[in-house]
Amino acid sequence: MKLYDELMWRGLIKDVSNEQLAKKHINEGSVKFYCGFDPTGESLTVGHLVQVVRIMLLDKHGHQPVVLIGGATGLIGDPRQTSERKLLSLETSLKNAELIKKQIGQFLPNATYVNNYDWIGKIDVISFLRDYGKFFNLNYMLAKETVQARLETGISYTEFSYMILQSIDWLKLYQEQNVKIQFGGSDQWGNITSGLELIRKQLGDDNEAVGMASPLLLKSDGTKFGKSESGAIWLDKELTSPYELYQYFLNTADQDVETYLKILTLFEPETIIELLNASKESPETRIAQKALAESITALVHGEEALKEVLNVTDCLFHGTFEKLSLKELDMASKSLDTISVEDYTGILTALTQTKLASSNREARQFVTSGAVMVNDEKVTDINYVITKEKAYHNQFVILKRGKKKYSFIKFL
Repeated sequence: MKLYDELMWRGLIKDVSNEQLAKKHINEGSVKFYCGFDPTGESLTVGHLVQVVRIMLLDKHGHQPVVLIGGATGLIGDPRQTSERKLLSLETSLKNAELIKKQIGQFLPNATYVNNYDWIGKIDVISFLRDYGKFFNLNYMLAKETVQARLETGISYTEFSYMILQSIDWLKLYQEQNVKIQFGGSDQWGNITSGLELIRKQLGDDNEAVGMASPLLLKSDGTKFGKSESGAIWLDKELTSPYELYQYFLNTADQDVETYLKILTLFEPETIIELLNASKESPETRIAQKALAESITALVHGEEALKEVLNVTDCLFHGTFEKLSLKELDMASKSLDTISVEDYTGILTALTQTKLASSNREARQFVTSGAVMVNDEKVTDINYVITKEKAYHNQFVILKRGKKKYSFIKFL
């Protein structure tokens, strides 16, 4: 299977500006390509993995990735379908840009990294209007899907001009670094094709630039991919623990797992087919979901973090925590209801504050009926006091109600 065909099989191509030229670039030799990431936050989310994994896949096949961090475009804001973005300060945008660059660098250490603030920040208003704005027809810009979605509620000239700025990026990288392909999500298709139009108007029809977009991922129930009950799933372990990331993908619905294996992992097609067949034969084993969760956790946080996650998962399943390291206990605590205390806390207070009981009355019932354990000790005294001396590694106490309900007490 040629690489272009594999990208199609994986579902990584939704739109392509020139399929014949795209096949030539991707299947023959080595080509420079780029994908942009705006630093709207301090971390990427799992939704960005679609682009990251595609970049890694092309890099694996000998193509040359250029990662563009939008220090300038992040100041403007790519139009959303609903409302205007809150403007970032220059300091925040550039700080976030460095954090995003470092984060992507763990996946792509050999990529070329550029920040569009380095050139867009030097363009004065008159030059912007004369050298670039002149090439954009207003009717053409109004027809773009992202703009159309905002016409009723209103869109500022600031966000309206975003496509021009991204087009400048495309032109500059094509001219100065011989970057021939731009990748993005399907929500970026209007910006990608605007860049192609600018290249055509400035350099002529015989250019070799190609735009390609992948479909946006949605869950089978129509909800947004990358969202959990607690919010976005981040790639930064301080915002979303490796255990939470693992659990998110372990709980993937059967109807979604094929899509995620193809789009979010570097498994060979043969391996993916084997996993899907095994999963269909024995769906109760969730073998495909486990492979997916393990692959993504190892990709994002490393093999050592995956081992720790599997240790925590096993201990939560069997209810044994004494063998966990302090780091593993900390990881588990971020995924369960956890309260912090200074020196001690009463058992009834602990049960209500960790939500293992809805009231003191219910907490008393649980304790007196023998349904509560502190670490591995059953507690039946409603006056029982949990102290730091009882904590694993002098820091964590595991509170258990019934067979599978846990919470953590963390001593400061």
